[in-house]
Amino acid sequence: MKKRVKKQFSVLLISLLLILVYTLTAHADTIKLRFAQQNPDTGWSTINAVEPWLRQIEEATGGKIEIEAYHGQTLARGPDMWNAVKMGITDIGWCFHGYWPGLTPLADVISLPGLPFTTAEKGSEVLWQLYEKFPEIQNEFQDVKILLFYTSEPYTLITRNRPVKSMKDMRGLKLRMTGGPPTDMVRELGGTPMLIPMPDSYMSLSQGIIDGMGAPWEAIHVWRFYEVVDHFTEVPFPAVYFSIAMNKKTWNRLPEDVQDAIMSVSGVEGARFWGKNFFDEMRTLALKAIEEQGKRENVYALSDEERERWIEKAAKPVWADWVKKMEAAGYANAQEILDTAISLSKE
Repeated sequence: MKKRVKKQFSVLLISLLLILVYTLTAHADTIKLRFAQQNPDTGWSTINAVEPWLRQIEEATGGKIEIEAYHGQTLARGPDMWNAVKMGITDIGWCFHGYWPGLTPLADVISLPGLPFTTAEKGSEVLWQLYEKFPEIQNEFQDVKILLFYTSEPYTLITRNRPVKSMKDMRGLKLRMTGGPPTDMVRELGGTPMLIPMPDSYMSLSQGIIDGMGAPWEAIHVWRFYEVVDHFTEVPFPAVYFSIAMNKKTWNRLPEDVQDAIMSVSGVEGARFWGKNFFDEMRTLALKAIEEQGKRENVYALSDEERERWIEKAAKPVWADWVKKMEAAGYANAQEILDTAISLSKE
């Protein structure tokens, strides 16, 4: 009896040791990475784009990568994210390039007004294709490893009291817009651009400080702008863009098979995923909220003829100015980059 018990104990001990060794080995093979973003963990974008994509990486790598997410600026503030990625404060970061004017001027081509793409999914695909095609754009991101880009759809024009169905309806409107080409476009159309922080926009609209603003459907829904505006017009406004960037040293330390697995859910496929799930899917929710407000009939789209008038009057001059500035900065193929962006957007 004692021998049998002793034998059983030995078998149990050996089993426990084997499990311990296996666990420690598996743990040693797991590479832990940090992901940081400014958006809250409960937000639409986190639930429908960020977290699913992080899980895709873990699954694609067969569990070799484990990602700890830091939401809501708990690891790095949004405006500081580019440097946080470069310095290794975070391994992967969500980067909004509107924070850093002039940092990546060639990639800014995707933010020019009037480009032919109409969805974030398509805009995201185009920006990645431009990045792959032009070494000059790649050089703008040489301090980090870019996993993917994504864009918003072109901004929608939302207004309090006056519907905008033609260029003449723009005259005299005070509109909140981001700086650079968007403000130039508003001026060309006869409006007055106002630089107001996004968190102050709802109050500015409700108090009549501004008559309207350009915004993606995602912001219209998240910030509940449909409560304080009555009209929504889809116009050839600019889009904005983002990158998901990784610390270069961290990337270079990864085994090649892990790098390949990460890129299998990044690159153009990741771009499409983020564009669709971060922005495009929000249009349906925003329209539902607008309908509940009794304003669904106030959602307009410019006629093809009117849209072309806007592009001729206020988009093409901004294109020409961008090309001129880029060529003066030494980018001889700026026109080719713009032409390629337009061509790819039509495909």
